[in-house]
Amino acid sequence: MKTIIIALCLAVSLAFAQKEAPPAGSAPKDFTLPKKHIVTFKNGLEAVFIPYGRVPKVNISVVIRVGNINERPGQTGLADLMGDLMKEGTTTRTAEQIAAEAASMGGSLNVGIGVDQSTIGGEVLSEFGPRMAALAADVVRNPLFPESELARLKNNTLREITVAKSSPQQLTFEKFRSLLYGDHPYGTVFPTEEAVKGYTVADVRKFYKENVGAARTRIYVAGVFDQAAMEKALRDAFESWPKGPAVHTNVPKPKAKKQFHLIDRPGAAQSTIYLGLPTLNNFDPDYVKMVVTNSLLGGSFGSRITSNIREQKGYTYSPNSQLSMRYRDGYWVQTADVTSSVTGASLKEITYEIERLRSEAPSDAEVEAIRNYIAGVFVLQNSSRGGIVGQLSNLKLHGLPDSYLANYVKNVHATTPADVQAMAKRYVRPEEMTLVITGDKASVEKQIEEFAKGVPIEKK
Repeated sequence: MKTIIIALCLAVSLAFAQKEAPPAGSAPKDFTLPKKHIVTFKNGLEAVFIPYGRVPKVNISVVIRVGNINERPGQTGLADLMGDLMKEGTTTRTAEQIAAEAASMGGSLNVGIGVDQSTIGGEVLSEFGPRMAALAADVVRNPLFPESELARLKNNTLREITVAKSSPQQLTFEKFRSLLYGDHPYGTVFPTEEAVKGYTVADVRKFYKENVGAARTRIYVAGVFDQAAMEKALRDAFESWPKGPAVHTNVPKPKAKKQFHLIDRPGAAQSTIYLGLPTLNNFDPDYVKMVVTNSLLGGSFGSRITSNIREQKGYTYSPNSQLSMRYRDGYWVQTADVTSSVTGASLKEITYEIERLRSEAPSDAEVEAIRNYIAGVFVLQNSSRGGIVGQLSNLKLHGLPDSYLANYVKNVHATTPADVQAMAKRYVRPEEMTLVITGDKASVEKQIEEFAKGVPIEKK
């Protein structure tokens, strides 16, 4: 009897819920950039202070314009090795002492090497902010680069490369980047075994000396902190640091052209697809409109390509497109791991969705849903101390004004269906795309012949 009553109650509740319209969403709010205070030291180094939130924690990030972009030919991975060795102690502290000291402050100290810039720092309880500043300064300014740890770190690197190259996704990504960028540093993802084995501590010290200094550094302090105490701590720790080398730029000039590469994995049940081309970067006035276009086309779970080849066709589990950005450089790429037997069919549907968007503007409702999604993600990206630091360091790297962040939500919501179609026509050009597939050659080769259209398929 109770079961029947409960079932009836649920049925009534569901019927009532189905009749009720969901509440209307509120009007989108502009993003308000937290107030910041910038101090410039005698050596040219800038410190940016951003009071944020109420939780008694502070994020201290030393951001340096050094990364894989600074590696010369044959030096791939040297920046990463430098970062690994920086974690192994300073002239005054061992690695264990650094870890213990950071832990005693309620946090940890991290070293992250990126393509265009690298970050050293972490989050601690607010009362320990000045101590964390001193600890980060020691790691940045006085790395020991111990010879005793070199062999272990190089072996770890070789192991990581071996694991990565067993992945079809990494193999496809590596080849895609090499076809777009050639011998530019952006075009080499993994170092060779010979290069890694040949690196010496002297190589690392030389790379550090040539690329790390105050002129390339900006320090961010975000959270709850004592402004005067933090400024004094940073001055004490960094103001005597030599200016060092000026910022180095090396902007690539990739050319959009139709080209194919097939990496054979005999017997593979899936094919990994990378299809894309060089495009605009986030310094371009069209960039925000292109973000909306990418999200609608393939860059969100509710995108057209995802709906087509995942929801409708069942060819793949998690296809995705993205705008990949570096300094004054960017590319658009659609990726997917699809069942081998439908590799050609998947490509056909992907290109169909691209051409459909290029030839016909989407509906207002579809674009509105994507705009709301992007605005929501943007708010989440800026809802933490680390998120704020990441956004501000990104502005600095790309030379963008604060208004880029302040007007981002507004510009997203100003993007129209006609804008989306125009962006697809201008920047997503199938006839100039690079296609890389890793899969079973015997199964895949015939399926993709129609996409070559006279362009030889390069095979590994």
